[in-house]
Amino acid sequence: MKLESNGLLVINKDKGYTSRDVVNVISKLFETKKVGHTGTLDPLARGVLVICLNRYTKLNEILTSIEKEYVAEVTLGIKTDTLDIEGNILEKKKVYITKDDLIKTLKKYETTYEQEVPIYSAVKVNGKKLYEYARSDEKVVLPKKSVTIKKIELLAFSENKFTFKCLVSKGTYIRSLIRDILNDLKVIGTMSDLIRTRQGVFDIKDAYSLEDVEKGNYKLLKIKDVLDIPKVMVDKTLKFKLLNGVRLKGNYPDRVLFLDNDEEIAIYKKDGDVMKMEVKF
Repeated sequence: MKLESNGLLVINKDKGYTSRDVVNVISKLFETKKVGHTGTLDPLARGVLVICLNRYTKLNEILTSIEKEYVAEVTLGIKTDTLDIEGNILEKKKVYITKDDLIKTLKKYETTYEQEVPIYSAVKVNGKKLYEYARSDEKVVLPKKSVTIKKIELLAFSENKFTFKCLVSKGTYIRSLIRDILNDLKVIGTMSDLIRTRQGVFDIKDAYSLEDVEKGNYKLLKIKDVLDIPKVMVDKTLKFKLLNGVRLKGNYPDRVLFLDNDEEIAIYKKDGDVMKMEVKF
C-alpha cells in the first residue's frame, strides 16, 4: 500500500549511512522518487536529517539555509587526511592543552569568518568534486566561504578528548571548525564523533529512526506547522492568482505562506516592489 507522502519527515540518522542511503530507503518505503534531504551528514555523523517528500522537495533550499546545532567530540594527538577518525592517519603524537586555553579559543570562534572547505568534501572546483582531487592526489586550491559560529560551548574535557556544542550557519563544516581550533591551539587532533542535534525548529528528540518509519511509527509534518513565517488566508480571486503564479503587489511581509483554509497554496517572497512565487504546493 502506497503511503501518504506529501510532507516533511525528520530522521535521526545512524552511523554508517550516507544521507543518500537514507533518501533511497525512504524512496522505497513511500514508493516515490521525489525525495530529498536538506543538509548532508557524513557517514560518521548521526542526528537530524530533514527529508522532503514529493511536493515538499521544492522546500529544500529554504530548509537548507536555516541554522544547525551540533555536538562534536575531538580526539587529540591524531591527525587524519579526512579531518575525522575514519580517515587515514597522517600523524600521531602526545599533545597537551589546558581547559582554560581551550575555552578561550572556542569563544574566539563565536564570530563570522572565512572557513576553508575540507579536501574530502563534495564541493566542486572547476567542475570536479574536491574528494576526487584528493583521491587522485592532485593539487587544488581549497575554496573558502563565509560562515558564522553563533554559539559554541565546551561540554566535556579530558586529557585526550573534548566535546563541544555549537550553533552554526548554513555551509559550516564542523571538521574544518575543529581543524581551525586545533591549529590555533598548535596541537593535532581529529573529529571522532558528530551529532546534529537540531536544524532550525527540527530537534533530535522529535526525530525518527529508519526502523521507526519502517514500522509506521512516524508523523509527517506540514510546512505551516514548522516554518515561522506569516500566514495569509486567501479568497477565490487571490487563490486563482496564486495557482497561476501571478506576481503580487501589496503590503506583505518579506515572505508569506498563503493558505486556503488548512491547505497550503504557495510561499511568496518579496522581489523588489512585488511578491514573487518561491514555492507552489
